[in-house]
Amino acid sequence: MPGDERALEIDRVSKYYGHFPALRDIQLKIEAGSTLALLGRNGAGKTTLLRILAGLSKPSEGTVRVGGSDVREEKTRRRIGVLGHGISLYDELSAIENLKIFATLYGYADPGKRAGEWLERVGLDRVRDGLVREFSRGMRQRLAVARAFLHDPEILLFDEPFTALDDRAIAVLQGLLNGAHSAGRTIIMSTHQLREALVLATHVALIQRGQLAYTGERTQEMLDDPAYLYRTYGEN
Repeated sequence: MPGDERALEIDRVSKYYGHFPALRDIQLKIEAGSTLALLGRNGAGKTTLLRILAGLSKPSEGTVRVGGSDVREEKTRRRIGVLGHGISLYDELSAIENLKIFATLYGYADPGKRAGEWLERVGLDRVRDGLVREFSRGMRQRLAVARAFLHDPEILLFDEPFTALDDRAIAVLQGLLNGAHSAGRTIIMSTHQLREALVLATHVALIQRGQLAYTGERTQEMLDDPAYLYRTYGEN
């Protein structure tokens, strides 16, 4: 959809830490409504790129835009939902209190109702009043998933979303991602769990040492052989 105001454009983005190039000249347009699997080995630059896409880190060079707006503008960042390595929950608050805070920030007239709906969707309604510091890693991850989806964002960014989830929770997340895709949301997810990611993906991007090594539509060949991309386009 050329010109779609919801498309996410990465324009010649680089990121340096001192003299070390974590990302080098990344150029990519992610069409609205697509699901992109962002692949690459540890240290390739995936998390750095996701943080820039979320507006949480400023690129050393280049820009990221949603439509014509810079992703670091507050109005644009509100269109994005993020699930990263640092779950960023309030340990001393209950599950319902955590989500009510975010529902209030996003302007919901009844934040308690919105929070309760999402606790039910991720299977945490029975522990809504439990303190987050007492939750297992998997429960915390599900709460973070609810927080990412809470404000019905147009763009969803996930960094290793299946980490620490049990089979039931993985099924819940896959269902939410499928629903978001069907609703026309744009999804970008970085993961080492290739099979789960490729089943959901419409497009794939492979990063090697901070550079874009491959981008294109997800193919049946990739589904049949998840290691195909690494073997074909990866480092020797």
